[in-house]
Parts: sequence; structure tokens; C-alpha cells
Amino acid sequence: MTVSSSGNQPNPSITLSDVSFAWPDGTPVFDHVSMTVPDAACSLVGANGAGKSTLLRLIAGELTPQSGSVSVRGDVGVVQQHPYDNPDLSIARVLAIDEVRAALRRIEAGSVDERDFSIVGDDWDVEDRAVAQLAALGLPIDLDRTIGSLSGGEATLLAIVAQLLRRPAVLLLDEPTNNLDSASRTRLFDVIDRFAGTIVVVSHDLELLERVDATLELYRGEIRLFGGPYSLYRETLDAEQDAAEAAVATAANDVRKQRREMVEAQIKLDRRARTAATAEREKRVPKIIAHLRRDAAQVSAGKLRNAHRDDVTAANSRLDSARDEVRDDRTARITMPAADLATRAQVIDDDRLRIDGPERIALVGRNGSGKTTLIADVIASGHVVVPFAYVPQRIVFDDGHRSIAAAVIDAHPDLPVQEVRAHLARFLFRGAAADRELRELSGGERLRVAMASALLADPTPKLLILDEPTNNLDLDTTEELVSAIREWTGALLVVSHDAGFLDRIGIARTVELPSG
Repeated sequence: MTVSSSGNQPNPSITLSDVSFAWPDGTPVFDHVSMTVPDAACSLVGANGAGKSTLLRLIAGELTPQSGSVSVRGDVGVVQQHPYDNPDLSIARVLAIDEVRAALRRIEAGSVDERDFSIVGDDWDVEDRAVAQLAALGLPIDLDRTIGSLSGGEATLLAIVAQLLRRPAVLLLDEPTNNLDSASRTRLFDVIDRFAGTIVVVSHDLELLERVDATLELYRGEIRLFGGPYSLYRETLDAEQDAAEAAVATAANDVRKQRREMVEAQIKLDRRARTAATAEREKRVPKIIAHLRRDAAQVSAGKLRNAHRDDVTAANSRLDSARDEVRDDRTARITMPAADLATRAQVIDDDRLRIDGPERIALVGRNGSGKTTLIADVIASGHVVVPFAYVPQRIVFDDGHRSIAAAVIDAHPDLPVQEVRAHLARFLFRGAAADRELRELSGGERLRVAMASALLADPTPKLLILDEPTNNLDLDTTEELVSAIREWTGALLVVSHDAGFLDRIGIARTVELPSG
């Protein structure tokens, strides 16, 4: 398999040549993949389990392909989702400059040991560079501070600083915006914009995905390169899929037409055969001529039947080929309940967060500014004056061994079971899918269960409150969520740091909380 491209590529910095890789249990991931990654900022997208992390590890040299080769022009820096397990490590240790700092201290104290000079090498300014990089990302500049005192987002930014100090030619980032507030995201985006080498980033963050130069997609073990950001990738893919679905409809119509013509031809042949048989019985023509005509008719009928069968077979083949071009991962649609709300109807009566009518409000602010606390206080104080549905940032189920349907039925004991199951089907849990255990669900599936249960209330909610709904979602699930929220007709209050997501769901007003 060879990667396809939407246009001419700049000089490649990463090259995969005929790479095959499978896990020890024999599960294949890549089979004879060849591709090049341009010297640019690229995103890597694909469904969960498509092989994104595996591809990053192959590029980083952490995994070795069973066949083929991976070549990278220059050093590679990698930033994982959860970079550090030991909270007692110092910032200097994480940045891998602790030994250089110690050698510098010894030299400053008068050491002439060649080993100290060898440790320092050309890094005489490493402390200054480290402090500058830390400050640029809004991180503490105390190199002796332990990482246990940092937030999850700060730990991710620290891991990026550690790689930048190494001056890699290629930087691989796995979900770098997780747990980052708006200010930290802005600093990260600035680092990405200024990075001189190649970046490959895996992310569900729509704002980040709009800042890249190219999009790499993993689908069914194949890799495809699209020039431009995520929105252009989606536009291209949607246009291709619209055309593919239209081709399926055309091919299906052709199959029906060919079958109809085959039946009509058979009816005509049968009618001719009956007419000839009647003429032979009534001796309208001499027997020898009748036999000759019958034999000729049988030969002609056989050819005609075969021709029509061939036409039907060819039409079915075209239909199968057209169906193969329709992707099975095209985003399914969640069906939201109707929420009629007058334009000037009061929704939240609170001076800190007032909402009237079907407004779409984003509540933003730095981590720790009190966004979740404000929502909880507004709810607890009774200032939400319409029925509402609230989906928290952390979705927890009391018993993970219970099925989806059982959990939602228990949450709404007054509703008929069939009504609950019909409602779950509108959230893509149809039939046996609603009988899966809660502990088996992905982050996106847990979100859908929480939304389904919250929106099943009676009377129907007129306000939907979502706290960081895109955390830990893959892109397909984010697309599901965007589509659902666009369909929602009630009022909306969303907490999110993802400006791209907020833009796509039609946020009309932003309420920003001050720091501290």
C-alpha cells in the first residue's frame, strides 16, 4: 500500500518504506505501508485503534517494523499524553540538565576536571535557555522544584520544554492540549507556530487541528496525506463520500434496471415459445420448418438470457465496488429531543451568569478560575428557572457491571422500558448495543450515555449544560457531539477551552471568569 496525497509535497523529513508491523499476538497494524511526511506541521487523525500511537512509536524508534524501514532526517523528540510517573523528579531532572548544572557548579567553584568540561560540552547556556523556555510557556522557573507540584497541563508543557532543549528536527506530540487552559493553549500554539522542524501531532482539539499545514489520516491500515488543516480534510472527505453514496444509488438503480430487463426479456421469450409451440401443434407450418425455427429460437433465447445475466452480474459488481468506496466510519447522528424555548424566556436568573431564551453561552477562564464551581452554585441556589440537563466533566457510574439500558431505566423508573430503549437508540445505542456493560465504554460512549440519561427527564430540559465535553474524545465522537449540539434548539451553556469546538457549535456569547 502506498500513501496517497492531495498535492505536491515539500521535502520529506520522515519516510516509511514498505513497512509492516503486527503485535506479538499476530494482530496486524500496518501491511507494506510506504509514505512520506513533509517538513511541516502535520496532524495525525483516525479512529480509536487505527494505529496512531503505534505509528508515532515507529517513527520515534520505540518499535521496530517486522519488515521495511523507517527513516527520519534528524533527531526525534516525543511528548506522550502522561509523560511522568514519578512526582519527586525535579524540573532540572526532567529537562535532563541536572548533570550539566552540577558540572557547571563544580567548574564555577574551580574544578579543572576534564570530565566536568566533557559533561557541559557546548551547553554553557543551558540554564538560561531552560529558564527562557519555561517562562515562555508560563511554567515555574525554579529548576529544583518537583513536578509533583505541577498540574497535569503544566507537566505536559514541561515535557515539551524538555524536548525543545534537545533541539530535535522532528517533534511528535500526543494530545498536547489535554488539561490546558486557554492561556496555556495560546503559549503552546505559539511554540508550534515557531518550531522550525517537523511536527506530527495527534489531537482531538479542533482549534489545534486548524493550525497545521497538512493532515495525515489513518484508515484501515492505510495512510493518506491531505494538504491543509482539519476543516479542509473534512470538506474533501465529505465531498468524496457524498459522491460515493451517489454512485451507490446510481449502481443500485442500474441493478434494478438490469434485473427488470432480464425478467421482461424472459417473459417475451416464453411468449414466443408458447406461440411457436401452438403453431407447431396446429400444423400451421411444415414440421421440419417448425423444428428449425424452434432450434434457432432456443439458441437465440439462450444467448439473450446469457447476455442479460452478464449485464446483471456486471451491475452487481459495479454496486459492490461503489459500496466499497463508502466508508463505514462516517459520522452517525445523535437525535436530540425538541426543546421549544421562547426568545425572551428567562433561563438562568443570576447576575453572575444570566441567560435568556435559546442563547448559546461559553463559560471560559483559566484552570482554577471556578467555572465548575460557579455552575454548581447556580444550580444549587435554584437560579436555573427552566428544566435543565447537566453533564459533568467527570462522568462516573455507580456500578460498571450494569448495562447501559439498566442504568438509564433505574434513573427514570417512571418511564416504560420501551420508551427508554427508543430514547437510547436516538443516542446510537440500538438493540444489543444498549445491553453493553458500562465499564466497557469509551470516553465518547460514556458521554452519550450521560447525555441520553440527562435529556430523558420529564418535562423535557430546555437548558443543556456541558462541562468540558470534548475531554478525551476522539475526532469521530467530537463530530457526533458537534452535530448533536447544532441540532439542539434549547439554551446551551458549555465550559470548554477548545475555541475551535466552540466556534463550530455556534457559541454567540462568551462569559470569562477572572483568574483567582
